[in-house]
Amino acid sequence: MAPSRTAAAFPSAALLLLLLLAVASAGLSGYFGTKSRYEEVNPHLVRDPLSLGPTAGASRLPAACTPLQLRALLRHGTRYPTAGQIRRLGELHARLLRRPTAATAADCPAAADLAAWQMWYEESLDGRLAPQGRRDMEHLARRLAARFPALFAARRRLVLASSSKHRCLQSGAAFRRGLGPSLSLGSDEVEVEVNDSLMRFFDHCAKFVALVEENDAAMCQVNAFKEGSEMRKVLEKVASALCLPVEELNADLVQVAFLTCSYELAIKNVTSPWCSLFSEEDAKVLEYLNDLKQYWKRGYGYDINSRSSCILFQDIFQHLDKAVEESKSSKPISSPLIVQVGHAETLQPLLALMGFFKDDEPLKANNYVRQTHRKFRSGQIVPYAANLVFVLYHCDQVKTSNEEYQVQMLLNEKPMSFHHSNETISTYADLKDYYKDILENCHFKEECELPTVNITAIDEL
Repeated sequence: MAPSRTAAAFPSAALLLLLLLAVASAGLSGYFGTKSRYEEVNPHLVRDPLSLGPTAGASRLPAACTPLQLRALLRHGTRYPTAGQIRRLGELHARLLRRPTAATAADCPAAADLAAWQMWYEESLDGRLAPQGRRDMEHLARRLAARFPALFAARRRLVLASSSKHRCLQSGAAFRRGLGPSLSLGSDEVEVEVNDSLMRFFDHCAKFVALVEENDAAMCQVNAFKEGSEMRKVLEKVASALCLPVEELNADLVQVAFLTCSYELAIKNVTSPWCSLFSEEDAKVLEYLNDLKQYWKRGYGYDINSRSSCILFQDIFQHLDKAVEESKSSKPISSPLIVQVGHAETLQPLLALMGFFKDDEPLKANNYVRQTHRKFRSGQIVPYAANLVFVLYHCDQVKTSNEEYQVQMLLNEKPMSFHHSNETISTYADLKDYYKDILENCHFKEECELPTVNITAIDEL
């Protein structure tokens, strides 16, 4: 018997729920901050993870330019939640399980769905690289090799370094696997050098650790926003959906629920029932909370956040200098490929040091609405597998010797405009001149030395 027109016209309740969840996830996925999928900044990769995208052929470089050196700073690939996040999620999930089942199913369908959700995260996962994270790195390696085939040619030397964190070491190994067996590492094995002094410079900066990392007062704007009116509305809405007293929830638990939505999408490519608790407006508020933390802990909030990265910035230019000198002496470039795997916390301070994504007005607890169109959106800057690439070129047929060596920067595989020229290509001399003060006067040891007199006022940082 043919289905009735009425039955065909309306999807089943289960299908409708799936459709609603998919729509919810699609509306939220642009607001996951540092827990964002790399595909959020490069949507074409959803269809084809090896596509070079619409800007693949767009280059302002003269035809007679040859790449000499590529320096890539990568954030690790998609990871599992940390043990602390998993503990808080378990705490929230346990509260839902304690509610009477019959009443919850009737009055609180969202709570019933979440009580039925399987808590599969275990604390032993603690921030480790997910299978999707390995794919992130393998695909990124293949795309970079396709963009710069001369540099990734057979028997070219690759220097591969990483933070000591397991997710970074595994990301480095996955990147190496993505390149295949042709590059020279000195052996057939994947060798990843641990270099925390560059990839986790923040851990070695006493001033940052004492006055920002371990100083609760440094996060006063973040804490104020957690108690503010925007977060209060989200808190009340989630408490209502879960049929919990609002006093049983706090901003941290709500954020864990929101991030679980992001983890399920990034790790398993599924839309989690946790997503159903949030609207797009809620997501914007929670994104701002995440961005506030990044801004004050890793960005422009305090000078030490970015100044602590000058050791990495100077190391980049030291290797570029060496490549230029080798080229001028007609010697082979000793390090044509340098790939280093770190964290969002590695890239964000470095980009701030260079002056990128700086808003006219600081991000604060009381200017959420005014920051709607802010430049500083961490999910657009440092999603999983974020990458900052410096490419040094030697150019023939140039008008002046100043133009012989040129540099291009790419963030997440897109050319960046330099501040001093608003162009996506710069002579190496002009770039060094623009950053002369940082290159000559930012000394890690001095910047990171704790002051002899205790600093108590936040505005003195």
